[in-house]
Amino acid sequence: MTKNDWIDNDEQDNLDPISSLLSEWSDPEDEEEEFRSDFFQGLSGRRKKAAFVLMAVWGIVMSLHLVAWGTWVILALTTVFTLQAFRLIFAQPDPIPEPLSGEDLKQAPCVSLLVAAKNEEAVIAKLVTQLCSLDYPTEKYDLWIVDDHSTDKTPDILDGLSQQYPQLNVIRRPAGAQGGKSGALNGVFPKTQGDIVAVFDADAKVTPDLLKRVVPLFNTEDIGAVQVRKQIANEPLNFWTKGQAAEMALDSFFQQKRIALGGIGELRGNGQFVRRTALIDCGGWNEQTITDDLDLTMRLHLANWKIGFLNHPAVEEEGVTTAKALWHQRNRWAEGGYQRYLDYWRFIVNQPMGLGKKFDLISFILMQYLLPTAAIPDLMMTVTRHRLPLLGPLTGLMLSLSFWGMFTGLRRIQNDETFGFMDIFRLGWQSLRGMVYMMHWLVIMPCVTARMSVRPKRLKWVKTVHQGTPEESFQA
Repeated sequence: MTKNDWIDNDEQDNLDPISSLLSEWSDPEDEEEEFRSDFFQGLSGRRKKAAFVLMAVWGIVMSLHLVAWGTWVILALTTVFTLQAFRLIFAQPDPIPEPLSGEDLKQAPCVSLLVAAKNEEAVIAKLVTQLCSLDYPTEKYDLWIVDDHSTDKTPDILDGLSQQYPQLNVIRRPAGAQGGKSGALNGVFPKTQGDIVAVFDADAKVTPDLLKRVVPLFNTEDIGAVQVRKQIANEPLNFWTKGQAAEMALDSFFQQKRIALGGIGELRGNGQFVRRTALIDCGGWNEQTITDDLDLTMRLHLANWKIGFLNHPAVEEEGVTTAKALWHQRNRWAEGGYQRYLDYWRFIVNQPMGLGKKFDLISFILMQYLLPTAAIPDLMMTVTRHRLPLLGPLTGLMLSLSFWGMFTGLRRIQNDETFGFMDIFRLGWQSLRGMVYMMHWLVIMPCVTARMSVRPKRLKWVKTVHQGTPEESFQA
């Protein structure tokens, strides 16, 4: 992965995964302000909170191994979450409203499309062309590209496109501008007029009818945001891109089902649409997090807004193509996801979010973050005490539900009218391969949890390098 930071242009971790992990254990900044903060105070003290969670997980798992009734505790938890798993499987998502008709477009709300771009010469022209050619009245939407001090041909490309598309607005950020992607979005937001604000990555690919299908979901007043399903554009390339495609299908399954049960819908950055009033209510994008979308997700729900999900059409994006790039990207995602729980735990406990949302949060914190971390002490106690893994039932439940969700997610996005035996075999193979790919989370989660308890990452926003396809690349 090449050096390409949003801010903080320190030498990036261009190491293999093991070296990248080991290089971050030392902490020369012992007097850093964040670490001097009081324990569990607001957004600060992330290291201490992570250390507390890590010690609690290890202590609880080891204690359950040492008491006679530890197995019964795990079986009881497995029973509760099995019932929740069946609720997810059989939950029926709300029907998606019909797309806007020609008559509806006359009364349609204004939409502002935002893209933060840095050195995106390979893909930016294709994106601007698509976003400026949407099947939506041109006077009802505008496009804002924030050029974050690009040093390649991105500025020249944008200058040429500005002459071609009147709805395109380009904002230049100087070198050293703070806040990363969140800072770029916060800087341009006051200039926009849209009742709905959409955010896209520079490698996004969209269909012309996207706005006509997304906007009707905002007719429900308590919908604060909508996430469009993401799809991997370069899926056929190799094992890693095929795995990411299956992972996106799994995510779409969980998104729809969790929302149907009154749980937490989540934003995914690329292809996210936010109601203007909801964004103002949440104070804009948080510039002190490495995953602005996950942070905004939490603040929207804490402010009693709901997040919807649109399965069709999808927003396409490039998947990373190597194990090293995947390691770096997923480490950021894991830490950003973890940060929001550490930052907002007090509000989650105290705010009246509703029982459905809180139980949904507990379920996915346990399965997605705590269970992989707990697997390490469970394995240690299993080896030293010569007994079966205590967490086996919970792990089996998690893997089974993930396989079913991946299979169902892949089935739903393909929209085939006929579905025969060979289709079952094909999707089963894709799901099995996807589950093998998903094993990387079982390494990343405990590593990130352990490292955060020693030294959280410095706040730097690293963009994924986009290659584009040959026909999309800029031609001088």
